[in-house]
Amino acid sequence: MKPRFAFVATALAAVLFASSQEATSQERSCRSPDPVDTIKEMSDAIYACWKPPPGTAGMSLTLRFSLRRDGTLIGKPRATYSDLGADAQLSRAFVASILKALDEALPLPFSHSMGGAIAGRMLAPRFTAALEGAS
Repeated sequence: MKPRFAFVATALAAVLFASSQEATSQERSCRSPDPVDTIKEMSDAIYACWKPPPGTAGMSLTLRFSLRRDGTLIGKPRATYSDLGADAQLSRAFVASILKALDEALPLPFSHSMGGAIAGRMLAPRFTAALEGAS
């Protein structure tokens, strides 16, 4: 039964993170000490720390990484998809803003059950800067 739960948790994490069209969080503040107990709370906790730089509207980057039971990063995140603009300086600023958000958000305060379910699983959040005027 446990392997099936782990598979379901991993699949759910991948689907929810990958389907994020716009990474924003209104419900959680950056570095909130409140326990993270769901996939949504996990993504909200990371996205709450992200502030896309001006001029990067429409840019997108998907990172792939894993977290430990204690909410710390395992290894280095790897980009698996990017849709960056032609301006190299803005593209670097966009990527740097995402890495800064991870640095600020981690370690996540996982609940005991969430830490056990997510530990070592591959995550793939997509960070997309909202288009101006989009809601």
